[in-house]
Amino acid sequence: MIKRALISVFYKDGILELAKFLQERGVEIISTGGTFRYLKENGIEVIDVTEVTNFPEMLDGRVKTLNPYIHGGILAIRNNEEHMKTIKAHNITTIDMIVVNLYPFFEKVKENLSFDEKIEFIDIGGPTMLRSAAKNFRDVIVLSNTGDYDKVIRQIEETGDVDFNTRKFLAGKVFNLTSAYDAAISSFMLEEEYPEFLNLSYKKSMDLRYGENSHQRAAYYVSTVEDGAMKDFEQLNGKELSYNNIKDMDIAWKVVNEFEEIACCAVKHNTPCGVALGDSVKEAYIKAYEGDPISIFGGIVAFNRKVDKVTAEQLVDIFLEIVIAPDFHEDALEVLKNKKNLRVIKCKFAPKDGVEVAKVDGGILVQSVDDKLTEEINVVTEAKPTEDQLKDMVFAMKVVKYVKSNAIVIVEHGKTLGIGGGQVNRIWAAKEALERSGGGAVLASDAFFPFSDVVEEAAKYGVKAIIQPGGAIRDEKSIEACNKSDIAMVFTGIRHFKH
Repeated sequence: MIKRALISVFYKDGILELAKFLQERGVEIISTGGTFRYLKENGIEVIDVTEVTNFPEMLDGRVKTLNPYIHGGILAIRNNEEHMKTIKAHNITTIDMIVVNLYPFFEKVKENLSFDEKIEFIDIGGPTMLRSAAKNFRDVIVLSNTGDYDKVIRQIEETGDVDFNTRKFLAGKVFNLTSAYDAAISSFMLEEEYPEFLNLSYKKSMDLRYGENSHQRAAYYVSTVEDGAMKDFEQLNGKELSYNNIKDMDIAWKVVNEFEEIACCAVKHNTPCGVALGDSVKEAYIKAYEGDPISIFGGIVAFNRKVDKVTAEQLVDIFLEIVIAPDFHEDALEVLKNKKNLRVIKCKFAPKDGVEVAKVDGGILVQSVDDKLTEEINVVTEAKPTEDQLKDMVFAMKVVKYVKSNAIVIVEHGKTLGIGGGQVNRIWAAKEALERSGGGAVLASDAFFPFSDVVEEAAKYGVKAIIQPGGAIRDEKSIEACNKSDIAMVFTGIRHFKH
C-alpha cells in the first residue's frame, strides 16, 4: 500500500492528475523546489522536502534530496527486520513511490550554451533517487516517464496496488534512461573519438513494421545528443517509413550532398543506380533517370535543391517509394501528394555524422566517416585528361564512395551511365558497369587494379579516362595498357572501400 510519495519533476505533463489521484487515496506527498510550488499553487497538499530532511536546500539547489532521510526511506527493504529497526531508530519514514524526471541535458547539450551552463543541466539528485527506487522496486514504485502515469493509476484503481511485473518493468525503464543519460554526459565530457567504453545514447523514434524482411522485428532510434539529417527530417506525405526506406534515404541524401552543383541521386537497395548533375532540378532528374531507367522503378530519389512543379510532374510518371529534398514548392507538393503512398521527405540538415558503426556478432566496429575524396591528382599516363574529363573524374569518385565494393562507375557529362558494385572481384564489377553503360568517357574505381584486365575491358567500350587510387604491385601493367589504348589515367592515393 502506498503511504508516501516523493514527486520532483522537470516536465509537468500529467503530474497534477497523478498527484490528485494520490491525494484522494490519502497518500502523503513530498516535493522539491519548483515542483513543490507548482503542486501547492494547484491545490495539492504537499510537504517540502526540507521538512523531511531537517536540512535546507543548498549550493544553488544542487543538494536537496541527497540525504539519509530520503534514501533511507527509499532503500529500506520492508520485510528485512534489521532494515526496519534501523530506520525506526533514526526516525526515517519509508517512501513508497518516487516520481522523478531529469534535467533536460539531452536538449541543452545541443543548445548554444557555455560549457559551464551545460554542466548545470547534469542532474545528480534525480538519477540517484531513481536508481535507489529502481533497486528496491519490490517496495517502491518508480516513475521516470510521464507516459507511465496512467498505467499505474489504472492498476491501482483496479487492484489497489501495482504488481511485481509492472514494478520490475518500471525499474528497468529507469536504468534504460539513466544509462542513456550518463552516456550523453560521458560523450560531452570526454570528447574522445574512441573512449575505453563505447556509450551510445539513442532514444526510440518509432517502431517499424518490420526490418529488412517481414519476419524481422525493427525499430528506429535517434541520437539524444546529436542532430542529423535522418533524425530531423519532416515527412510531408505518404505511408509510414520502413527500415529499408530509412537506410536508402540516408545513402541518397549523402550522395547529393557531396555536390555544390544541382544534383539528383536515385537509390535502389542501398546502392546508387543513377546520379547526375544539371543546370536545373528537372534536368538533373532526367539525366539520373536515364542513367538506369529500369532500376529506378520503386526506388528513392534525392535532390540537393528545392523541387519545383515541372520536376514533380516528371517524378509522378513512375512508381517511386520516396522523394527527398531540402524543400518543395507548394505546387510541386500538390502534384506529389496526388500519389497518396509516395513518401515525401523534407530534409533540414546536411549529413553530420563523424563516425560510422557496424554490429558484428558480439561486437561493434566504429570508424570515422569516409570524408576525404583524394590525396592527390597524379596523371600517370602519356595521355592527359581534358578539363571536362577531370570534372567527370571528380564527379565519378564522389559517386563511387557510396557503391558497395568492388565498385566501378562509368560517367559522361556529369551523369552516371553504368554502375557495377558488390562483386567479389573487380573485373566482374567493371564488366557489369561497362555493359550497362554501353561505353562512356570516364571510369572510376573505388580501389586499385590488381591486374590490367579492367583497363583492357574499358578500352573495348571506348573509355577515354580512368580515375583510381593506384598503389597496386602491378600498377605499371595498367599504365602500359592505358598508354596502348590512349587512355588517360589518374591516381588519387585514396581508396574508397564500402563493405
